[in-house]
Amino acid sequence: MKIQKYVAPNMPEAMKKIRAELGNDAVILHSKVIYTGGFLGLFKKRNIEVLAAIDPSISDTPIPPQTKNREVRNSVLIKEPSSRIEPINQAGSSIANKEKKISDFPDIAKQLDEINQNVQAFGERSNNVSFSIPTPIKNVVKLLDKQEINEMIKARLVKDLVAKWYAAGEDVLDVHVFKWAQAFLLGEISPYSFGEVSLSKKYINVIGPTGVGKTTTLAKIAANIILKQQKTVGFITTDTYRIGAIEQLKTYANILDVPLEVCYSMEDFEHATKKLKDCDVILIDTAGRNFRNKKYVEDLMQVVDYKREMETLLVLSMTAKQKDLEEIYKQFSAINIDSFVFTKLDETSSYGAMINLIVTCKKGVAYMTTGQNVPDDIVPATPLELVNKIIEVDEE
Repeated sequence: MKIQKYVAPNMPEAMKKIRAELGNDAVILHSKVIYTGGFLGLFKKRNIEVLAAIDPSISDTPIPPQTKNREVRNSVLIKEPSSRIEPINQAGSSIANKEKKISDFPDIAKQLDEINQNVQAFGERSNNVSFSIPTPIKNVVKLLDKQEINEMIKARLVKDLVAKWYAAGEDVLDVHVFKWAQAFLLGEISPYSFGEVSLSKKYINVIGPTGVGKTTTLAKIAANIILKQQKTVGFITTDTYRIGAIEQLKTYANILDVPLEVCYSMEDFEHATKKLKDCDVILIDTAGRNFRNKKYVEDLMQVVDYKREMETLLVLSMTAKQKDLEEIYKQFSAINIDSFVFTKLDETSSYGAMINLIVTCKKGVAYMTTGQNVPDDIVPATPLELVNKIIEVDEE
């Protein structure tokens, strides 16, 4: 790693020097105020001393201009999301009319009890659906395996579907079983809050690990607040770790014509909130760091005043592994998380992690994003929209 020391009158000037010599992939290791020059101890000049570093293995790779600008679009026109999700209908009346009490059929009740005992052990048998359950239910389980729904949720779902199957009678179509599965998953996640930020709190804080798209997501939320709700917005960024991060948010701020304040400390944060006090909403962008290091999460709490009335969104990429997502949540849970934002849905075909996290962490979802376009590639999350990512049934 190449480490350089820079001295400049202020941080923006220091960053210009660092960017010119080390490039946008450089990281700031340390900064402090120093005093130089003067005469007999008087008239010293205040400067900033910054230690910056760059990994030589990545510094030699030029960044194509089109890549730098990929996330920045000059258009900020709003497009209403297309209504491609149809409501889930209940099973047909012919099925409903056949429903009877299981206790009326002792033989079936005994068989169902045996199946339920197998279902209880289902969570301990990875991908095992060999016990006596109807084929349409096995097909549902195979789909849930493909979507990586966790074993405990699958076990509860199978028990629910088997009970409905025997209560409904023999003339049950596959489509009805899939609709039951949809309804079950809706019941699992519906108790939690969904939908875009309510704006009941002045501050909206976006946190998460590196590379999940926090800054782009922040810009999308800001654009929708400005254009759809006619509110004034201000930006605060504490992401001073990565050289290019401030420039990215500054570009969005210029496009959206909103003020931006950069904070290196809690004192800076207090000054920034005073400067932006006339804004209806203040959105806070935070540094993306290695989530495995708990200290980085603690550093957030040294710069942002979480005692304020604040809504905090944890941004998670759907391209990450389930185990990593759970660990990210655990690390960031030191901060009061209100809801999730799931990003990069366009880069995967497996969405079960969303259901798993909602049920396990007992948190709802504010938004889902499907690309880099600002502000188009973002939709307010709903339980139905999310469940349809897992199981979508065509209407008859």
